[in-house]
Amino acid sequence: MTRKFFGTDGIRGRTNSGFMTAAMAMRVGQAAGTHFLRGTHKHRVVIGKDTRLSGYMMENALVAGFTSVGMDVVLVGPMPTPAVAMLARSMRADLGVMISASHNPYEDNGIKLFGPDGFKLSDEDETNIEMLMETEPKLADASAIGRARRIEDARGRYIYAVKTSLADDVRLDGLKIVVDCANGAAYQVTPSAFWELGAELVTIGVSPNGLNINDRVGSTHVETLQERVVASGADIGIALDGDADRLIVVDEKGKVVDGDQIMALIGASWARQGRLRGGGVVATVMSNLGLERYLKGQGLELIRTKVGDRYVLGAMRAGGYNVGGEQSGHMILLDHATTGDGTVAALQVLAELVREGKPASEMLHVFDPVPQLLKNVRFSGGKPLENPRVQQVIADADEELRGRGRLVIRPSGTEPVIRVMAEGDDAGQVEDIVDRICAVVAEVAV
Repeated sequence: MTRKFFGTDGIRGRTNSGFMTAAMAMRVGQAAGTHFLRGTHKHRVVIGKDTRLSGYMMENALVAGFTSVGMDVVLVGPMPTPAVAMLARSMRADLGVMISASHNPYEDNGIKLFGPDGFKLSDEDETNIEMLMETEPKLADASAIGRARRIEDARGRYIYAVKTSLADDVRLDGLKIVVDCANGAAYQVTPSAFWELGAELVTIGVSPNGLNINDRVGSTHVETLQERVVASGADIGIALDGDADRLIVVDEKGKVVDGDQIMALIGASWARQGRLRGGGVVATVMSNLGLERYLKGQGLELIRTKVGDRYVLGAMRAGGYNVGGEQSGHMILLDHATTGDGTVAALQVLAELVREGKPASEMLHVFDPVPQLLKNVRFSGGKPLENPRVQQVIADADEELRGRGRLVIRPSGTEPVIRVMAEGDDAGQVEDIVDRICAVVAEVAV
């Protein structure tokens, strides 16, 4: 069955355009509520959101949907995605819902669903919910309509949880940290957690107004963070995205440290401590070849999956791994969270700085990345990757890179774009290959 609403990370789109409307959100609530009305216990859903203006509308619509089929609702307000997953599990809820479009601009919004175990729903669950969205809901009797309540201590619960991811003797005293919360969901909790652990803070992106989430701030716009780190003489900069499941780091010289370097740092550190499970790290096909070579030199394996943190998580759970993530900054540390958690991952990085007592520029650039180039080609319709000319130029490039690099060609899961990525030891060769493939895809993608 081709799914109409759910993509690789829940439902996402431009608010009040297409399917991302209050009416659709209410249908999601009714369908997801119906799907999880199992057993005789009182059913409950935890709903959190980021700071988008449309969050109020989507939240109210979801409440209407869930309560109309007989499910109680617990509202936690603006909270990181991993906090919603954690609270759903700790409160013994049947379901967790995060209203967020992650790193997208404020005009977009989305809905992410978590099961009672705190993990994102399976493809099967999402497909069943879609099917229920196409049918008339079975509404609860008047006496069985659900209730909604807001809890005020959700932030404190999450702050406590992330702090317990560190050993009791780890403090951040003496570290000056610039933290950029993207004017998003973590604007209160992450600075509070760092401060409680003793850090000196400079904050960016902690004044949300409903319209400025991810606006020239956050993990996808690190220029302001780079400037502030250098200007303030900070030891390190931490950037989260709108729902705080993604992390990018900046060293004291203003140089960016991406998810691949963070995975290398944490994976190797945990291996030395005897904490790493599975004998390796899970990442996607987009992670740099340099990461793979570095881990191999440490006696560790790199397991690759399709792009999307849900696929990383699936491979981690299937293979017994506890460290995984994406180059873009999603860090999944299963010892401490059931989904990507930028704050938890940041604390692991900061703990390494404290232990080693070295500058971030010496600690965090763990391996030399192989030259890598990614370009996008937009198309208006059809399936360009099935064109014989495109297939031939890809095959030729694969042969040219054999043993010296990698080629990853894939359609985007969220927009009509073909992503062309190549990497190898020769930067000139990589650029030439990407340009050749992009040119042929552009010619046929009309």
